[in-house]
Amino acid sequence: MEKYGCQIMSWGPFAEGRNDFFNNETLSSIGKKYGKSVAQVALRYLLQRGVVLIPKSTHRERMEQNMNIFDFELVEEDMRTIEKLDTKQSLFFSHYDPEMVEFLISLVHA
Repeated sequence: MEKYGCQIMSWGPFAEGRNDFFNNETLSSIGKKYGKSVAQVALRYLLQRGVVLIPKSTHRERMEQNMNIFDFELVEEDMRTIEKLDTKQSLFFSHYDPEMVEFLISLVHA
């Protein structure tokens, strides 16, 4: 993506809380090592992977927590552990569903 000047952006890094995200045992365990929340660990992971983050919250304290991810760095072992959580499937829609693809294309050509 660098070759083309593109950047991966995560506009929903918490997956809208799906799959009980905020209680994920792996992220919680890693967070305890650093004194951080599940959300902070997830954001730090993405940041270290070079992803632009756009976390959503309507609560001031959570917004502040979301910004408090620059005072620690995940070690490589933690990065590999988190990477294993990837199911390779979207929690929102299938990019392979012909109807969804047609809908997304229609938005571009509207």
